[in-house]
Amino acid sequence: MRIVNLTKDSQKNILEGMLKRSPNNYGSYEAVVGEILKNVKENGDKALFDYTKRFDKFDLNSENIRVTQEEIDSAYSKVSDELLKVIRKSLVNIEEYHQRQKQNSWFNSTEDGTILGQKVTPLERVGVYVPGGKAVYPSSVLMNIMPAKVAGVPRIIMTTPCNSEGEVNPSVLVAAKEAGVSEVYKVGGAQAIGALAYGTESIKKVDKIVGPGNIYVALAKKAVYGHVNIDSIAGPSEILIIADETANPKFVAADLLSQAEHDELASAILITTSRDFAEKVSARVDKFVSVLSRKEIMTKSLDNFGYILVADTMEDAIETANEIASEHLEIQTADPFLVMTKIKNAGAIFLGSYSCESLGDYFAGPNHVLPTNGTAKFFSPLSVDDFVKKSSIIYYSKDALKGVYKDVAMFARCESLTAHENAALVRFEEE
Repeated sequence: MRIVNLTKDSQKNILEGMLKRSPNNYGSYEAVVGEILKNVKENGDKALFDYTKRFDKFDLNSENIRVTQEEIDSAYSKVSDELLKVIRKSLVNIEEYHQRQKQNSWFNSTEDGTILGQKVTPLERVGVYVPGGKAVYPSSVLMNIMPAKVAGVPRIIMTTPCNSEGEVNPSVLVAAKEAGVSEVYKVGGAQAIGALAYGTESIKKVDKIVGPGNIYVALAKKAVYGHVNIDSIAGPSEILIIADETANPKFVAADLLSQAEHDELASAILITTSRDFAEKVSARVDKFVSVLSRKEIMTKSLDNFGYILVADTMEDAIETANEIASEHLEIQTADPFLVMTKIKNAGAIFLGSYSCESLGDYFAGPNHVLPTNGTAKFFSPLSVDDFVKKSSIIYYSKDALKGVYKDVAMFARCESLTAHENAALVRFEEE
């Protein structure tokens, strides 16, 4: 890996380079996505069947678009008992973590006759998109479905592409069933997002769409936002590690590559205060790359977006980490908890040498659907909050309104909204 001294200029160059990976910069694809969405909106199932034939080489129709119970049973027979046990153990951790995020409706009353509150209601129908391209991600199935289930969403609809035989990956189906999916449909790509957003003869419109996907899926989600809600427009994976000379270079190198293997646009950055440590990590990265699979992907990722930055001080390292606002942030220092208190921007924070990023991806419990491309400055991980809506509750008795109606009327007059003013005054005109 390249080793660079951390300066204001190098920080600026890295930030500019990373932002180029954002889906917001792929305008050349928008016209294609727009045409697909328009076709789905106007032609419904027919468009889905045509695109599936073209892209996935399968003759989809109204009889086979939905995954049957027989297909799910078959999937269970193809998944090992060991993997099923791990999926179930992981689900326990994910559910327990997300249960702590639940918010209840609340009400507060006063002696003068007012009641104010907030009513929390789960969304009615949620769509979960699961990709089926370069890799298979049953872990993302768990992470997207379980918080919706904990929130109390009654209908969770999953779409995922099938192969040319009309089959969905068995581990994906098993994970979906274990997490509590309601329906699964064999549709992928931007056309699946269109089906979930607008509805077709086979797939009913949802209220929100969540889940990762390629650039076409990301841009489709962006385009349908407003017709439905979405979780985010996810960019390529990224990891940033803050480490000092007390860290284990082998662990750090392994964790950098755990994200670099996702795709060629993934970013892996180490910031350290030790030049000697930087060189040890670089050497370890080279050794791992030479023996691990997905070598070509990792090499391109590191060549394009991989850096080892040598900082003068830990404060400089922390400042840069906050500017980058990485999806995954590992802190492997002598006192990781102290460093953590100074971190403002990160999707998920992993503390210490034994909290590897892959632990968060699969098993620990916190959600692995995280903000990317610097959006951790204002976005949060997927959570139970993403699957509920909140309504304000307002009640005033006559006596309570009598004490403030003139204030309300004055505000309305200030804004020249006479009907607003009248609505307050009319209730006491006889007095």
